[in-house]
Amino acid sequence: MNSCPPDEAPSQMSNSSAEPVAADDASPYIRKGSKAYTRAGIALFLAGFASFSLIYCVQPLLPDFARSFGVSPSQSSLALSVTTGFLAVAIVLAGAFSQALGRKGLMFCSMALAAILNCVVALLPEWHGVLLARALEGLVLGGVPAVAMAWLAEEIAPEDLGKAMGLYVGGIAFGAMMGRVSMGLLTEIASWRLAMGVLGGLCVLAAIGFWLLLPPSRHFVRKPGLNLAFHLQSWKRHLQNRKLIKLYVIGFMLISIFVTLFNYTTFRLTEAPYGFNQTQVSFIFLAFAFGIVSSSMAGSLADRYGRTTLLIAAFALMLAGALLTLLAPIAGIICGVALVTTGFFVGHSVASSAVGAAAKGAKGHASSLYLLFYYMGSSISGSVGGWFWQHGGWPSVVLFTGSFAIAGLLLLYAGLWREKHAVQRQCL
Repeated sequence: MNSCPPDEAPSQMSNSSAEPVAADDASPYIRKGSKAYTRAGIALFLAGFASFSLIYCVQPLLPDFARSFGVSPSQSSLALSVTTGFLAVAIVLAGAFSQALGRKGLMFCSMALAAILNCVVALLPEWHGVLLARALEGLVLGGVPAVAMAWLAEEIAPEDLGKAMGLYVGGIAFGAMMGRVSMGLLTEIASWRLAMGVLGGLCVLAAIGFWLLLPPSRHFVRKPGLNLAFHLQSWKRHLQNRKLIKLYVIGFMLISIFVTLFNYTTFRLTEAPYGFNQTQVSFIFLAFAFGIVSSSMAGSLADRYGRTTLLIAAFALMLAGALLTLLAPIAGIICGVALVTTGFFVGHSVASSAVGAAAKGAKGHASSLYLLFYYMGSSISGSVGGWFWQHGGWPSVVLFTGSFAIAGLLLLYAGLWREKHAVQRQCL
């Protein structure tokens, strides 16, 4: 009798790079334990910190924006949604232009320009000006996320990619946490304008550190000019890959749950019966520490238990966390937020690293499409969630986000069912 494979085995990353590599290129991949690996890890940690603290620093400020500019909660959420919306589009373009411009320089310029725009926001007196600057910030930041994922897929040894991606996502978690917490503390002490300016200055320094630390590309081949046909064909090929489409939808759902819950938790806790001030609300975002730990462990756990198992666990944690936030005691809300955060960073770390494994060539294009879906989820669901908050309160927000978690679990279980029956048919 022929032995049948298990339902799932941990996937291994292909050795192919994002673009063709010259035949005489004998440069080794960067491996865990080397100085280059350490430098790359620190540099990409800084990239994750700077870019995501800039993106999400406005999240705890949404109630302040509503009061300062006289806008509704859903309108104030646009300060985040326009950034992630423009970021989603910019990521796709950046993935294409980085072929001609190079990875490292594009990421550095994106980080520096976005940090300067954050300082500009602090000086603008009108709401529409703030939205315009935040949109531009998202546009220039497109040069970081997709290009960073492509750099990792090209330069890091396949067996060490999961760990390296976890470190990058850990930087994202740290930046997202510190951006939110520092915003709340500085706003309480001085004003949200000073807080935005200080964060912009810190991120300029992070951009400089990134430039000094990131090793040069060894497997990237520059393609002069913009070959539109090549890019369109690459995106089309990825969109015909069922494994990638599944990962893109998972990314959309993960961020939809995460951003929506955090957006309107700030409004919930500043209102009765809690009446929290900015400092107290900002401490809720310390839950991101769970994301730093869980994302750094996700790669190793996925190698051991399989990616699908980890993604199921991620959605289950997020659903349980969303339901816990329905409890009135603040302890229940904090525990719920911690579970949602842990589930999100596990899921995002696993799904984003799986994109490179599922892509057949042109990994930068595959990563850019993943992040397009990911940030569109943040932009669309983050704003739509405001309608649920205004018309149904917190239970409606939980219903909205919980439906994404349930849909994610059904999608993953359906995939396992199809794989199981496909294996059974092969064994007959």
